[in-house]
Amino acid sequence: MPGILPQSLERGADAAARALELVLASLEDSKAEDIVSINIVGKSALGDYMVVVSGRSTRHVMAIADHLMKDLKDEGLGTARVEGLETGDWVLIDTGDIIIHVFRPEVREFYNIEKMWAAPDIEEGTLLH
Repeated sequence: MPGILPQSLERGADAAARALELVLASLEDSKAEDIVSINIVGKSALGDYMVVVSGRSTRHVMAIADHLMKDLKDEGLGTARVEGLETGDWVLIDTGDIIIHVFRPEVREFYNIEKMWAAPDIEEGTLLH
């Protein structure tokens, strides 16, 4: 039937969506600010979603990333790659399906990657204030 994903792709999409729910819940639990989820399916081979958040300080950015890594590991997604944890200005976590950017507000404003990845594709309901 046209429009129906092959079963293997559907499982992959379901897994990515479930992982996204876990990521968003973890970020909310860590009091991450300005959480934005962007669907990048078909735009990049990097993954299915990109999540961009802010922490209030270097310490908060590092705590958000640490908490997320623990939650990912607890759910069997502990193979994520992490960059920038030492500095706490911009931490990138790559789960394979989801790329998470945790920024200090000034650094996020400078790079403005949400704009680069097209604001119309921000997942509805994931822009939290």
